[in-house]
Amino acid sequence: MTCRELFYLGPEGTFTHQAAMEAADRLRPAVGGGADAGDAAVADGFDLVALPDVPSIMDAVQSGRGWGVIAWENNVEGYVVPNLDALIDATDIAGFARVRVDVTFDAFAVAGDDPLHRSGDDPVVVSAHPHGLAQCRRFIADHGLRAVPASSNAAACRDLKPGRIAFGPHICGELYGLDTLAERVQDFDGAHTEFLVLARRDEVRDLSRRFREDAIGEFETIITLIPLITGPGVLANMLDVMRDAGLNMTSFMSRPIKGTDGTYSFIATLDAAPWEPRFRTLLETFATHGIWLKTLAVYPRRDRPSPPVEAWRLPEGGVHLDAMRIEPDWEHTNKVGRELLW
Repeated sequence: MTCRELFYLGPEGTFTHQAAMEAADRLRPAVGGGADAGDAAVADGFDLVALPDVPSIMDAVQSGRGWGVIAWENNVEGYVVPNLDALIDATDIAGFARVRVDVTFDAFAVAGDDPLHRSGDDPVVVSAHPHGLAQCRRFIADHGLRAVPASSNAAACRDLKPGRIAFGPHICGELYGLDTLAERVQDFDGAHTEFLVLARRDEVRDLSRRFREDAIGEFETIITLIPLITGPGVLANMLDVMRDAGLNMTSFMSRPIKGTDGTYSFIATLDAAPWEPRFRTLLETFATHGIWLKTLAVYPRRDRPSPPVEAWRLPEGGVHLDAMRIEPDWEHTNKVGRELLW
């Protein structure tokens, strides 16, 4: 059986590596066959290949060597902006699948070592990617550790020395023969990162057609829009067109066009597929009104929760009037609201 190469951000043990393994399992029918269980780098018809950075992944996909996996959006920090920009600028790449990975950290030590209970006055060094260290502040403070950044969480685990601790994904323990000192040491639970699986655009079209023929279900699309003529009301008009087409938009953001003041690209995620008539009408309307368009990804849509935003989740210092309840002292509330807004 021929294995398809699936590129991810290395080294082994990164969250992107986990996403690549999940993608390989989910996309096995797209390549067919099984895998050689004796080869840890082969998963369900895919040869998982670690690369040093995202530009290397994009180049490998663009050259047709295989598919790639990149981090896309985190439910704590938002979009992974460098990867978003890279996909906007890519010549012939699009996403065709989306994979979610829970972001949890374990604390590791070299096998047989227990730095948390060693004697000495000097604080124990703990290493991880800066974002990993930031998500484990409570554990660091509770144990009086000294945080030292690493290039990645997996690299911190791979290069771990006796007397030190590393934070990393759970799979790093087995990959690098480490002892687990504590599990799930992050400050709060519920964080996850979404990853996109990328291919050349002609492959994405073929895969999308296959998904449709297999009655996969509903789809989600990420598109980029750049108005060629700017001015008052242009953005509002674009949003009106989406609303009038009956399309549900789950995400909307802007990115500056580098080196040009006052010009932006807008990225929208819509609960529909480009081949649906209402979506085709949307694209035609935009194109005929001088808006540059590019589809970044089309993939089978998963159900996503749509909970209300509880008041306790709102940031401090803003204005919030409960629509279901009239304050007894409305004049006072309105005055406070005006002061907070200006």
